[in-house]
Amino acid sequence: MIVLVSLVLFVLGMVLAAVGSRLAGRCATWCFALCGFPLWVVSGTVASLCIALPQLMLAFLASGLSITSLAVGAALAGAVADIGLVLAVCVLRRQVTVLRGEFIRKCLLLLAACLVLLLFVRDGLLSYTGVGLLMALFVLFVLENIACQHRFIYGEGLERETPLTVHGKAASDAAVPGADDGTVRFPAMSIANSLRNLGGVVLGGALLVAGAYALVVASVTFANLTGIIQALWAATFLSLGFSLPLLAEAFQHPLGSVWKRFAERCRIYPPAAFPSHILNAAILNITLVLPIASLMYRKRLPVGEQFRSYELPACVLMALVLLVPAACKRRLYRWQGAACLGIYLIYLAAVMLAPRAGA
Repeated sequence: MIVLVSLVLFVLGMVLAAVGSRLAGRCATWCFALCGFPLWVVSGTVASLCIALPQLMLAFLASGLSITSLAVGAALAGAVADIGLVLAVCVLRRQVTVLRGEFIRKCLLLLAACLVLLLFVRDGLLSYTGVGLLMALFVLFVLENIACQHRFIYGEGLERETPLTVHGKAASDAAVPGADDGTVRFPAMSIANSLRNLGGVVLGGALLVAGAYALVVASVTFANLTGIIQALWAATFLSLGFSLPLLAEAFQHPLGSVWKRFAERCRIYPPAAFPSHILNAAILNITLVLPIASLMYRKRLPVGEQFRSYELPACVLMALVLLVPAACKRRLYRWQGAACLGIYLIYLAAVMLAPRAGA
C-alpha cells in the first residue's frame, strides 16, 4: 500500500512540477514585460531561468530538509539528461540551428562549471570558493545571454556570426534563433490581464512547490523501502521525469496531447531557440541550482562519489562532443547527437548496475 501511494505521489509530483513551472514561467515573463523591461532582457533572463525551475525548487526543498544527495543528484543528473537525451534527440532529428559563437561560449561555460566542481570538491564537500565561482559563472551566463538576445532582436553583428545547423542547406539560409515568426508575443496590457498573470504566477508557484515537495517525499520513501541510495533515484527517475516534457517538445508532441496545447500556450521562447534553451538548462543546473542548494543547506554541500564518478565525467564528455566539431568544422553533425545519446545510455547503465557508495 505504501509503495502504491508513493508511486501515485511521485507521478502527481512530476505533473504538478511540470505544469507549475510552465505556468509560472509564462506569467512571470509577461509580468516582467509589463513592468517595462525590454524584450531582450526578459528573453535573456526570465525566459532562460524558468526552464530550470523544477530542479531549482526540488533542490531548494531537499537541501533545506538536509537531503543533500537528492538535491545534488537532481541538479547534476538533470544536466546530463538535458544534453544526453533531449539535446541529442534534437540533433538526431535535425532540428538544431544555433549561432556558432553563442553555442561555443555556452559549451565552454558548461565545461568551466564542471571543472570548478572537479577542482573544488575536496573530501566529498563543495568548498565555499567553488560555490562562489559557480555563482560567478552564473552571472557571466546571464550577461552573455542578455547580450545574445540583444543581438538577435536588433540584428547587431549577425552577419559575422555563422549559424550552426545539421540541415544540408547553406548557413546563410539557416534560421537564426529568436529571429523567426515564433517570437513570443505578449497580450494587451490591461488591469484584467495583469491580475490574470499575477494570479498565474502565484498559482504556478504553488503547484511547483507542491509538486517538488511530493517528489521529495516520494523519492525518500522509495529509497527507504528499497534500500537504494537517494542519488540513484535522482539520477534515474527524477531526471528522466523532468526531461519528459522537454522530450515531448523535441519530438514535436507526436501524440498531439493536452500537454501540447498547454505547452504552446505557455511557451516563453521561439521554437527555433529550443536547443539553446536546453543547453541553458544544463548550465543552470550546475551554476544556479547547486549554489542555491549550498546556501539553503548552510554548510559545505556534500557531493558524493556517485556524482564525481558518473555525472561529471558524462557532462564533460558530452560538452566536448558538442564543442570540438563546432569549433573546428563550424557545423553540427548527426553523429554528435548519437554520441551524446550513447554516452547517456552508458551513464544510465552504470548508475543502475554499479551505483557508487557515499552518494
